[in-house]
Amino acid sequence: MNPYVFEFVGTLLLILLGNGVVANVVLNKTKGNNGGWIVITFGWAIAVFVGVYVSAAASGAHLNPIVSLALAAMGKFAWSDLPLYVLAQFLGAMAGTTLVFLAYKQHYDETTDAGLIKATFCNEPAIRNTFHNLLTEIITTFALVFGILFLSGAEHTLGSLDALPVALLVLGIGLSLGGATGYAINPARDLGPRIMHALLPIKNKGTSDWGYAWIPVIGPILGSLLAVGVFQLLGV
Repeated sequence: MNPYVFEFVGTLLLILLGNGVVANVVLNKTKGNNGGWIVITFGWAIAVFVGVYVSAAASGAHLNPIVSLALAAMGKFAWSDLPLYVLAQFLGAMAGTTLVFLAYKQHYDETTDAGLIKATFCNEPAIRNTFHNLLTEIITTFALVFGILFLSGAEHTLGSLDALPVALLVLGIGLSLGGATGYAINPARDLGPRIMHALLPIKNKGTSDWGYAWIPVIGPILGSLLAVGVFQLLGV
């Protein structure tokens, strides 16, 4: 099994189900309209579970450039594989969010709020402040990567449910820390769909907010490297 193909497929499923649940909750005239934050966070957790479950055996189920970066920094992943993994993750995220658009095309047409439309693609802070938004993404990604580093070193005993711990970790992050910036915690998850938001012919879509786009990229990178540093400092 080609690991790059399964990184693409796993990330596609992650974004298809993750951005899909956001679309179901915020777009007009869907059956899940106004389902709320709990529905979104559980939907994203299930998206993580499915993406990891499908791709773990073939690629290790990174599905996130900062996970690949962290494992490379820890010596658990070849630096030479990093560029193609990141490319596969970005392409998977772009493909997944395009499928969400196609599935909900009629509901996009019925939605006039540009902010809600953009929310189905990428992140936006609840309160815009560059320092605090960046700090939040650093903290949330630290929690993600720190947890994953422990999970990646643990003995796996759940069989087909080995994907469950990381899904629960993402659920916890979303419920506890996600309210400030939407917990991007993944550059491919935010930037890939943001590019498609700019490219796709969406009615009433407004701006893609490129002034904010660097925060869900730089914040997760810094949070990931900080998690690696603390993990190594603890001598785990």
